[in-house]
Amino acid sequence: MTQGRFEGLTKAQWELLKPLMPKVKERKRGKPHTPWRKICNSILWILITGSRWCDIPRGRQWGSKSAAHRWLGEWETNGMLNAVLEELRHCADLAGHLNLERLSVDGFFFRRQRRR
Repeated sequence: MTQGRFEGLTKAQWELLKPLMPKVKERKRGKPHTPWRKICNSILWILITGSRWCDIPRGRQWGSKSAAHRWLGEWETNGMLNAVLEELRHCADLAGHLNLERLSVDGFFFRRQRRR
């Protein structure tokens, strides 16, 4: 990963996240399950770049926007997203990549309650 870009999880990063991924149920019909690494790459690309779903890069290491969007919603609901992000933060902290003297908060993700 270069500064300000996300090009997909490295092998080492994936090995850390792989045990957190849910087991895939075998299907007899329909499309096969998209590999978790592709799903994670796509979700992290959206979260890191702040881009639109339709702008997810295409290629071997990326999942489809529909699969990634569906799993992001499910992972937000069941707490999986927090577990993944916490593991990545912990690894970055151990590697000395976090500078806690320079923090910013982005209020973009706060949900506002509707007025009645």
